[in-house]
Amino acid sequence: MDSAVSALPLDRETKASERPGDHKDELRLWLRLLTCSTLIETEIRNRLREEFRTTLPRFDLMAQLEKTVVGMTVGEVSQRLMVSNGNVTAVVTGLVADGLVDKRSAPQDRRVQILTLTPQGRKAFKAMAERHEEWIAELFAGLAQPDVAQLFRLLGDTKTSLHRAIADRVKDAASEALKGDA
Repeated sequence: MDSAVSALPLDRETKASERPGDHKDELRLWLRLLTCSTLIETEIRNRLREEFRTTLPRFDLMAQLEKTVVGMTVGEVSQRLMVSNGNVTAVVTGLVADGLVDKRSAPQDRRVQILTLTPQGRKAFKAMAERHEEWIAELFAGLAQPDVAQLFRLLGDTKTSLHRAIADRVKDAASEALKGDA
């Protein structure tokens, strides 16, 4: 066995593959997707920390703000990142202290905070985003371009299947609730 491979940490998929008969293909597929996602995210977190002394939540927040020149509210950012307003506020506090984000009250409602990247923040994010794109390309460099395209298509099909299954479950649950009310 290759020593580099044997030195890798044991992940969920590998644990499940030790007894493949115990797991259906769909479960093994989900574990593989989860493992790949976790590996990529962990590596990106490490590289952001090592090269830019920043975190993935800071990068993600800056990525949202980079898309607009008029700014976004804390609520809008939290919706886009799918995290609580409190999580966004904690990250924003550090970014404001570092001079990367500006926070000001909205003119129509002083309780609402508008966030924008400062010029220094835009410059810093541009450097991080360029490196991030290079890192992602590096992580997928072992795949041929046709394989990347096929995987992208198949994951698109997977996403559609997931949305359909979730919508069906919600519809079924609503139907059951209506039957219970009758």
